[in-house]
Amino acid sequence: MKRFLGVVVLILSGLLVFPAGAANLAPDKLVDQTVHEVIDIIRKDEALRNGNKEKMLDLIETKILPHFNFTRMTQLAMGQHWSKASPEQQAKLVGEFRTLLVRTYSNALTSYQDETIKVNPISSLGDRTETSVRTMVIQGKGKEPIPIDYAMEKKPDGWKVYDVTVAGVSLVINYRGSFNSQVRKGGVDGLIKALVDKNKSLEGKK
Repeated sequence: MKRFLGVVVLILSGLLVFPAGAANLAPDKLVDQTVHEVIDIIRKDEALRNGNKEKMLDLIETKILPHFNFTRMTQLAMGQHWSKASPEQQAKLVGEFRTLLVRTYSNALTSYQDETIKVNPISSLGDRTETSVRTMVIQGKGKEPIPIDYAMEKKPDGWKVYDVTVAGVSLVINYRGSFNSQVRKGGVDGLIKALVDKNKSLEGKK
């Protein structure tokens, strides 16, 4: 799990700063333009490279969250148990899962070390409102490239990411196993408590 999240953070960092007019960009163009812009930001920002937590959290909070559909991500991670949760519980789950991802990524984001990212163009999108943007992380130093796919959906305010697949492993499915286990042991409230506890432990890490 730790290795998976460490790899996923690099590609998610490529969505930190969406360019002006992002709502009108095709999903592959959006990812491609953003990746190159963000890599340049990371290379030039010494505070981010040195792991300034407050600056990292602020960057993620203000730049990445508006472009992810955390409700759908949480619903997919919950699977069949989503319908067992009340609206209030669902809202708490979305909030805690969102916080979990933000804090996990902020603790790992400084792992960037001059990797490059190639974005494959989408040949024909047509009228589709969902698609997958395929990318490849080129690590160098003789390491194998890592394929990363973004599952994206078109919303009124632009394309949103609702899952990320790293080397064939889905982020939301990766969490589904632990979520299901927690629900079986302690119900939906048990899962909420587990997420709250995990977020508190991540908040305490320096």
